[in-house]
Amino acid sequence: MGSEAEEMKQMKSSSGSKRAAAKRSKWLIMLLTGTMLMSPFFGMGHVVHADGKLLSASETRAATGLVKVGEEIITSGAKLLKYQYTTTRSGKQVKANLNMVQADLQNPYLKLDTMTGTGGKLNARQSVGGMAKETGAVAAVNGDYFAMDKEGAPLGPEISGGTVISSPSALKGMYAFGVTKSNQPVIDEYRFQGKVTSEDGSSFELAGINQSAYMTEPDKQYSHVNAMYIYTSSWKNQDRPINSSTTPTEVLVRNGVVEEFSDKASIKASAPEEGYILRGHGTAASYMREHMQVGMQVSTDYRLVSQTSGKLVDPDSFQMMIGGHTLLVENGKASGFTRDTNSISGSSARARTAVGYSKDGRYAYIITVEKNDYSAGLTLKEMQQALVQAGVWKAVNLDGGGSTTMVHRPLAETSNVLSFNTEYGTTQRQVVNGLGVYTTAPQGAVKGMVLSGSTKLYIGQQATYSTKAYDEYYNPVDAGNVNMSWSASNDVLAWNGSSFVAKRAGSSQVIGKSGSATAKKEVEVIGASQIDQLYMNASSAPLTAGASVKLQVKVKLKDGSVGTLPNESVKWELKGFEGSVKDGTLTVNSVPAGASIGYAFASYDGLRTMIPLTVSSEQLVEDFNGTGTTVGFTSLPKDVTKGQAAIVGNYDGKTAQDKVVKLNYDMTAGSDNKFAYALFNNGKGIPMGGLPTSVKLDIYGDNSLNWLRAEFIDANGKSHVTDVAKYIDWSGWKTLEMDTSSLGATGSLSLKRLYVVNLKDGQDERAAKGEVAFDRIRATMPAGGAANLPKADMKLTVNSRAAVVNGKEKRLDVAPIVLNGSTYVPVRVILDAFGGETAWNGQQKKVTVLRGDRYLELTVNAKEYLNNGKRVASDVAPIIRSNRTLVPLRLVSEQIGLIVNWDQKTKSITIR
Repeated sequence: MGSEAEEMKQMKSSSGSKRAAAKRSKWLIMLLTGTMLMSPFFGMGHVVHADGKLLSASETRAATGLVKVGEEIITSGAKLLKYQYTTTRSGKQVKANLNMVQADLQNPYLKLDTMTGTGGKLNARQSVGGMAKETGAVAAVNGDYFAMDKEGAPLGPEISGGTVISSPSALKGMYAFGVTKSNQPVIDEYRFQGKVTSEDGSSFELAGINQSAYMTEPDKQYSHVNAMYIYTSSWKNQDRPINSSTTPTEVLVRNGVVEEFSDKASIKASAPEEGYILRGHGTAASYMREHMQVGMQVSTDYRLVSQTSGKLVDPDSFQMMIGGHTLLVENGKASGFTRDTNSISGSSARARTAVGYSKDGRYAYIITVEKNDYSAGLTLKEMQQALVQAGVWKAVNLDGGGSTTMVHRPLAETSNVLSFNTEYGTTQRQVVNGLGVYTTAPQGAVKGMVLSGSTKLYIGQQATYSTKAYDEYYNPVDAGNVNMSWSASNDVLAWNGSSFVAKRAGSSQVIGKSGSATAKKEVEVIGASQIDQLYMNASSAPLTAGASVKLQVKVKLKDGSVGTLPNESVKWELKGFEGSVKDGTLTVNSVPAGASIGYAFASYDGLRTMIPLTVSSEQLVEDFNGTGTTVGFTSLPKDVTKGQAAIVGNYDGKTAQDKVVKLNYDMTAGSDNKFAYALFNNGKGIPMGGLPTSVKLDIYGDNSLNWLRAEFIDANGKSHVTDVAKYIDWSGWKTLEMDTSSLGATGSLSLKRLYVVNLKDGQDERAAKGEVAFDRIRATMPAGGAANLPKADMKLTVNSRAAVVNGKEKRLDVAPIVLNGSTYVPVRVILDAFGGETAWNGQQKKVTVLRGDRYLELTVNAKEYLNNGKRVASDVAPIIRSNRTLVPLRLVSEQIGLIVNWDQKTKSITIR
C-alpha cells in the first residue's frame, strides 16, 4: 500500500544568482516583522491532528454536536478546517474528528478534479497519496465505491479534465458530485443514455462506458447481457470486463472507422488513445456483425439523464465528476437515504468520506471523519448532523471505512502528508479513484514564514527546527538565507547552540527571531503521566556472549497514540550479564557460568520495562505429519458461516507426506460478525510444552483482508485470545510470530484454535469466501522462564503464621490477613517458595517483583500497578501494616504465573 505523498515539484525559483538571493533575503526580513506574528503555525509531522483551539475539560464535557478546533491554509482558495463532533452512544459520550477541505470554486487559481488509479487508468488501483503525488494535488481524498472482487472500476460516473472516464451504473439512489465548466457544483443522480450509429444510418443503444460487470437495478439483470459498451484507453485491462457471464464480440474503432473485428472473442489489446473498443453480446453482437465490419464508419453519442429532473445533461459541460452513494444533506437539512445503507455499515460508527457544497455554490466541501485511536467514527445519521452543523447545503456520501483517506500539503511545505491515521493506521488502501484539489497559481511574492519541526518530544531528545516560506498564494517558496536566533520560552527546552534538548515533561515554545520579527511554535514534552504503556519491540533476546539485538523502546500514550523513544531518551540497566546498549543495539559481552536468564531494563521518566535474555530454544511443536492431532471445523453463527477444516497433503506444491491444516470458509450469507474456526483436539488444544515467550507458525494467506486470531488455554483453563494478523493482506506462505509472554497465562499453554473473523462493519471491503492454511507451529521456550523456577505447593491460613510448603511446616514472620475480601501477605512469603526477587523503594513507596519473565511494580495505596511497563487498573492495592508492606496475594501470585485457590470453609489459600 502507498503512504502519504512525498516530495511535490517546487515552484520555479526566480532567475538570478547571489544578487537575487540577497534581495530575496532582505524582503524576507522585512516580511518577517509583519507576518510571523500573524501567520498560523502548524505541526509538520507525518500524521497531523487537530492542533488549533484545544477544548478545556469543562468545555469538552459540556460540548455536544460540532465544535471547530483548528484551521490551516493549504493554498490560495483552499483551507483545512478541523472539527470535533461529540455525541452519546449507549450512555457514553464519544468524540469523532471531522476534517473538511473548503475549496473556493470562484478562486481563479483553484480547481477540483478526479484522480484515477495509476497513470490515469482504471484497473490500476493506487493509494490516495500516490494519486495526489502523481497528479500534483495539494489535497485529496478517496472517491467512489468499487467492487473489491472486480478489476477496479468505479460504480458511478467519472469525468476528469472534461473527459468521461466511466459512466454511471444502472443502480438506484447512487448520487454523484460534479463541477461544471462554469464552476458550479452539482449533486444529482444520473443514468447513462447513448447510442452507436453505423454508416448505414442504423443505431444500437449503448449501455455504458468502461464498466465492470454488475447486476442492474431494478430489473436485476446481468449488465453485459444483450448490451453494448464503450471501452476507452482509460481501461487498462484487456478483459472487458472479467466475470461478465457473457462471450464478447468486439470492434476496434480508430478515428471513427472500424479497424478490427473480433467475433465471439476479445481483441488482444487495449483501446488506443485515438479510438475505442465497442464490446457487445447477444443482440448487440448480432448488430455489430451486420453493421460494423472493418472499414465501416461508426459514431457514438451519449448523454447523462438526471433522475431528479428528467433533463438530459451533456457530459462535456462538466470539468469533473465523481460518483458516490446515498444523498446525505439537501437544502441544509439531513436528507432521507436514497439507497439502502446496510451494505456500507450505515448504522455503525466508521470512518467516512463525503463531498458537498455551500448554499450559494461558492464553496465545495470535501469531508472525512476519522476512525482510529483518536476518533470514534460516525454513523451516517451522525454524519448528517455534523455536516448540517458545519453549514453544508447539499452533500453525498463517498466510499468510507477502510478506504477513507485524506492527504494535504501543510503551509510552506513542498509535499503532502497523511492528514490522519486511516482504519489501517498509516497504511492507505489502494482505491480506484479520488477527488483532488489543485492550484494553478504562479509563483508570487513571499508572504510569510513558519517554523517547521516536531511538536512532540521526549525527555532527552534533541530536535532542530527550520524556517519555511510561502508566497502570496500560500504556496511554498524558497526561504533563502535567513539568519535565525533560537530560544525556548521556559526550561522545559534548552538551546545548546545547534539544537533544542527536552529537559523535562511539560509544554514550551520554540522561539525563532530574525531582526525584529519573532516566530513561535508550541512543543510538548511527553512525561510518564501521559504514558499508558512502556514496552520494547522484542519479547526476549538470546543470553549468549557475542549476541546482539536491535531494540526499540516504544510508548503508548493515554490518548491512544504510539511513539518510539529516541535512543537519547532511554536509560538502560543490564542485570545478570555483562553487556552494553549503544545506538539502540543491545550487545551481550559475557555471561556468568551457569546463568540461564538475564534482564535488560529500559527506563523513561520513572517508568520501567524489561525483556528477559534467556538460553532459549525454538521447538517444533506440531507439523501435522503423522501425529495424533485432530482438527475440526466450527463456526459462528453456526447455520450461517460454512466451511471445512482438515489435515491435508499435496497443498500448494507440498508433498503428500508434508501435511498442513486447511481452513476454508464461506461467509456469504448473513450480515453479522462471522467466525470460522479450526478447532484442535476437540477443544483440548495442542500443548506448547510449557509457557513459551512466543509462538511461530507458517500461514498460507488468501489476501482476503479478514482478521486472523488464535485462542490459547492455560493450566487453569483460562482463555487467552491474541491476534495472528489484523489483516490477511498477503497471498501464499508467510511466517508470523505471536508474542505470548504478555498474555498473563498461568502454567503451560495449549493452542485451542486458529480462526478467521469477518466483522459486521465493512464486510463489503473484505472477501466473504476464502481459504487459509497452517503449518509448522514452533514455540520459543526460555531456559530461564517459569519452567525452570522452583516448583512448590504452599498452603496458608488467614491470621495464622503457620504455613505448609511442599508438605513441610514453615513459620511465617507475618500472618496473612483479609481486608475487604482480599488476602494480603508480605511478597517474600510468595517469592521464598516460588523464586524471584523483590525490591522496596521507600521514598516512592513502591514494591517491585521480578520472577522469570514477569516484572511488576506496585505502589502502596495505588489501585493501579505496572505489568512490565503497562498500567493496569486493579480493585486492590498494597498496604502498610505494622511497618510491613503487604501485597494482594492473588493479584501478585497470578501475575507472576502461579495458581491460587481459596477454601472458604478452612479460610486457607493454596498456591501452586
